[in-house]
Amino acid sequence: MSSRLIDLLEAGLDRYLDDLRLLAGIDSGSDDKAGVDVVVDWLERRLGTSGFQIERGRQPVRGDNLIARRFGAGGARILLVGHADTVYPRGTAAKRPLTFDGDRILGPGTCDMKAGILSGIYAMEALQQLGWDDFAEISLLIVSDEETAPRASVPLLEREGARHDAILTLEAARENGDIVSARKGVRWFRVEAQGRSAHAGVEPEKGRSATLALARFIVEAQQLNALKPGMTVNSGAIEGGGIPSVVVERASARFDLRAWTDTELDELEAAFRAIGERSLVPEVSFRIELEPGSDCPAMPRTAGVVRLEQQAMAIAAELGFELQAAATGGASDISYAGRSGTPGLDGLGPVGGLDHGPDEYILRSSIVPRQALLARLFQTISAR
Repeated sequence: MSSRLIDLLEAGLDRYLDDLRLLAGIDSGSDDKAGVDVVVDWLERRLGTSGFQIERGRQPVRGDNLIARRFGAGGARILLVGHADTVYPRGTAAKRPLTFDGDRILGPGTCDMKAGILSGIYAMEALQQLGWDDFAEISLLIVSDEETAPRASVPLLEREGARHDAILTLEAARENGDIVSARKGVRWFRVEAQGRSAHAGVEPEKGRSATLALARFIVEAQQLNALKPGMTVNSGAIEGGGIPSVVVERASARFDLRAWTDTELDELEAAFRAIGERSLVPEVSFRIELEPGSDCPAMPRTAGVVRLEQQAMAIAAELGFELQAAATGGASDISYAGRSGTPGLDGLGPVGGLDHGPDEYILRSSIVPRQALLARLFQTISAR
C-alpha cells in the first residue's frame, strides 16, 4: 500500500501548496479573533466536505476551537492536534506572502503550524481514497490559543487526550528532521520584594532595599539550575524603583522554571519558594505567585511513547529515510492532551524551522514523506 499511498500524496502536492498559500495568507495572530476564525471557517468547510463530523467551540475573545471526527470499523482512537493561531500581527501576511527559495517554502505560520495541519488532512484523505477504515475514530482538534496565556483550550485538550488511545501533534519536525518524544514541564512565577523607602542621601539606614533583596533572590535562584539534570530557572522582566536618591520599596521579577517530569518540577518549585523564606535583606519580604495559565505539564517519554517512537522509526525506514526522536525544553499542546497518560508523539509535520521569525520555513522535499509517515502511523497504531 505504501507505493499507492505515495502516488496519491504526490498527486495532491500542488493542491497542498495552493492550500498552504491560502492559509499562510490569512493573518491569524492569537489576539486576532476574526483572522483565526477565517482559518477555522476554511478548515470547517474542507473537513466537512471530506465526511468529518464537525464540532465548533465558539469563543467570545479568542478564535473558535474545532474538532473534526471521522469514524471507522476498527478499534483504535487517534487524536491529531494542531493550532490555528500564530504569533504575527495583522498585516504580516501581506508583507510576507508565501515564497519559494529552492527547497525552502517561506511564510508566516508555515512551520508553526499551518503546513502541519494540512499534512494531517492530506494524510487522512489519502487513506480515505484507499478505502482504509480500520480505526474506531480519528479526530483532528484545532485550538486557537496555543501561542498565548492564559488558555481557554486546556480543558478541551485534556478531555480529548484522555478519550483517545494515541496523540499525534502536527507541529513541524525539528530542523534536522527529528520528531519529539519528550517535553519539559513549565511554570512561570512572579516574585515581588517588599521593603521600605527612605532618602538615599539623608537617612539611607531607615530604608530596606527591595531591589537589593530581589537581586540576591535572582542570584540564589540561578543556583537551582544545577539542582538536577534538566532543571532550569531563568529570570525574565525586572521592575522596581525610580530615581536613584530613593531606597526602593518594591521590586518584582518574572521567572521561568522547567523540568523533565512534573514531580521534578514540583521539587524545583519547592526549592524556588524556599529562597523567599530566607532573610536576604533584613525586613524585606517576598511574595511568590504562579502566573495564571502558565502551568504546562511535562510530556514524559513513557513506555507507550517509546513504542510509538519505535513504530515511527520503522515506518520511516520503510519509506526510505532515517528518523530520530528528540527531547526538548519547549512546551506544546501535547503536554496538556497527554496529561492523563495517553501516549503521543510531536513534530509530525513537515521539516521546518525559524518559526516566530521573518525567515520561518518548511522544506518542500519533506512534505510528502512526512504525510506518508503520518498515514502509516495511523495504520500501525490501529493494527496493534
